[in-house]
Amino acid sequence: MLFGYTPLDFQQFKFVALEATGLAKDALHIYAGMGLFLLVRLLWRWWGGWILAWLAVLAMACTVEWIDMKAEGVANTLQPDAAHWHDIWNTMFWPTVLLLIGRWLQPKPKLPKTAMSGNLADQPFEEPPTV
Repeated sequence: MLFGYTPLDFQQFKFVALEATGLAKDALHIYAGMGLFLLVRLLWRWWGGWILAWLAVLAMACTVEWIDMKAEGVANTLQPDAAHWHDIWNTMFWPTVLLLIGRWLQPKPKLPKTAMSGNLADQPFEEPPTV
């Protein structure tokens, strides 16, 4: 049991989600991964946010596959490992792409106008206040 729920309860939840959305199982993995990645990234905009969002998706993907394997074991319908790796791959693909290109998606820091002009010789010199 995980937080009071059995793996079969989670399987039932996934079945209801598939029915409600009309998505294929692979598409549901992709949307769930991207949704979690964007949610974490929007909530954590500081340093390390890209890595944190990617790690959150990885943790979710591995946890969901572990629960799937437990449910398949209970129902005696264990899938081959390749099917589980396929689900993890589907969940992690786009968050990984965003992680790799994320540094170029960040806005550049705004520089003061004096630094942007490039010619500091034209700027007046100010003496520091005396104590």
